[in-house]
Amino acid sequence: MADTAMRDSGMSEEPRGPQGAADPQDPPGDDPLERAVWRLRSRACWDDAAALLAPRAAREPEAALRRTAVLVEQCVFTGQGWGPAEDALRAAEALAADDEERGAAACERGHLAYAATLLGVRDRADEARSALGRAAALLAPGSPTRPLLHFRRGLIAQHLSDNPSDATAAFQRAHAGATAHGQRLLLSFTWRHVAAMAEHEGKLTEARYGFTESLRIREELGYLVGIAPALASLAAVLPDADEAARMRAEAHRLVRLLGGVPAWLADRLSSRKAPD
Repeated sequence: MADTAMRDSGMSEEPRGPQGAADPQDPPGDDPLERAVWRLRSRACWDDAAALLAPRAAREPEAALRRTAVLVEQCVFTGQGWGPAEDALRAAEALAADDEERGAAACERGHLAYAATLLGVRDRADEARSALGRAAALLAPGSPTRPLLHFRRGLIAQHLSDNPSDATAAFQRAHAGATAHGQRLLLSFTWRHVAAMAEHEGKLTEARYGFTESLRIREELGYLVGIAPALASLAAVLPDADEAARMRAEAHRLVRLLGGVPAWLADRLSSRKAPD
């Protein structure tokens, strides 16, 4: 389980989109600011994306949550930037005006605490569980944030509690919710983690299918920062050694292109070890 956890540790959930969007995680449509933020964060330019959101984030709860999620994503992919992410989260918590916004902020706090624990910055596992529990109490049953909450609870079950059965159930709930809400980028993460659980159980055909779907969605959406991890995961379960080597080489090229991001994957590829 430790190896799978290491491979997946770079996988954060995505920033929230514009209020009222059909999918709070997919690339936005007509808003020039949202399109610019998407382009930047999909290319690992999180500081620039956060700077673009800063004026709105100072007064709008939704923008404050998006800015928080951008900076938390940076922490997970790079292992750096914890202070600015915490500051942004506190600001978002202060602006939250209703249960949906408070629940979404709690979901972000849970994810930041989870990431700090997983990456060895500080043990905040209890804080992560408590925050996600608070989010579950605040969010309405049909909230579009619920699939993301299920997913994040699955991450804790998988990586912090070492409870594969609970993790699989949570990922499946997240997958169903993301499908119902049309949240394609979140689907790329649920496919990825459902596949990782199948790999853990030795179900390699199912794992290959899930990793392939995750990669396909990320390529279609142009989520560049997530393509290298998807390639590396798929390579780990391919029966064709040559094809696996080709995918790892492409993953390495993309990581170099993005300046060594994700950091955990850069380390593993540079050491010429299979990322599994």
